[in-house]
Amino acid sequence: MLTKLYLVVKEMRNKFAQKIHSHIIENKCNQSAGTIFYYPHSAVDNLQEKQSSITVGKNTHIKGQLLVFPNGGQIKIGDDCFIGENSRVWSMNLIDIGCRVLIAHGVNIHDNNAHSISASKRHEHFMRIVSIGHPKILDTVRSAPVKIGDDVWIGFNVSIMKGVSIGSGAIIGANSVVIEDIPPYSISKGNPSKVVGYSKV
Repeated sequence: MLTKLYLVVKEMRNKFAQKIHSHIIENKCNQSAGTIFYYPHSAVDNLQEKQSSITVGKNTHIKGQLLVFPNGGQIKIGDDCFIGENSRVWSMNLIDIGCRVLIAHGVNIHDNNAHSISASKRHEHFMRIVSIGHPKILDTVRSAPVKIGDDVWIGFNVSIMKGVSIGSGAIIGANSVVIEDIPPYSISKGNPSKVVGYSKV
């Protein structure tokens, strides 16, 4: 009897913790009905503190991390998407993800270089981050928008780099590194990712 009571209390506590976690995240972005953030690894780091910087569509499940930097960045995610555990979507420019996009675990999508290619500026930037936080002005780091069309499937541990456009219906094979545009309804894999076939509508 005590074991059953313990399990009931544990379940209630977990649901309460999920609601608190979800509520905290919801205040950091704009979201639609049915969007789910209450997974243990869900994270929204809105360093701009503007809800409009991150927009998530209806019935989308976020198990990974969404992050916009204080010096700029915007994330738009459409309806019925999935972002897996330990995936990171980090924006200094714009990351625009369509509807019905499946993103597996361990995926990295970055529209920026994160640091300067200048050694002295890179060190200066690092010291600034660890001492007082991310700067609101950062003109030494390159960035370019990332566009992911509807119905794209991105396999686990894929890295998608700045300035890339992935066409609707495309499939990106596991462990690929995407540095160039991928055509609609194509299948690509490798480092760098190359088209090896075509998928179906």
